[in-house]
Amino acid sequence: GQIIPERRFVEAINRQAYQYEMGDFPTEWEAWIRKKRKDPPTIEEILKNENYREEMKQKIKDVSEKDKLLQAKEYKEGLVAEPVHTHVKGHASAPYYGKKEPSKDPTSTASTFQPGSWMPPGSGSSHNK
Repeated sequence: GQIIPERRFVEAINRQAYQYEMGDFPTEWEAWIRKKRKDPPTIEEILKNENYREEMKQKIKDVSEKDKLLQAKEYKEGLVAEPVHTHVKGHASAPYYGKKEPSKDPTSTASTFQPGSWMPPGSGSSHNK
């Protein structure tokens, strides 16, 4: 009276089972093994889907190349501003963000608190000038 669930598995031919990684099997077989589909895939179906994926990769490559050429043309004609490259100097949660030296004044950044530092008179710091 007990129902035993169906077991699905693939026998490794050239390698040990532990040597296989994600993507070694066609996605159609993985879907069947994981019971996402009822019937196992046919060779024709796998080849058709593989060809379709290759066509899509080529179309994406062609479109991205056309887009790069169009952007270069627009930059050259002045229709679009070129992207600005930003230089990151630190992190906002750093206690001395954007500062080269400790200051006399206390600073609070994110969840940290840095008390002010004692500066001797006439030390030449920017606060005494």
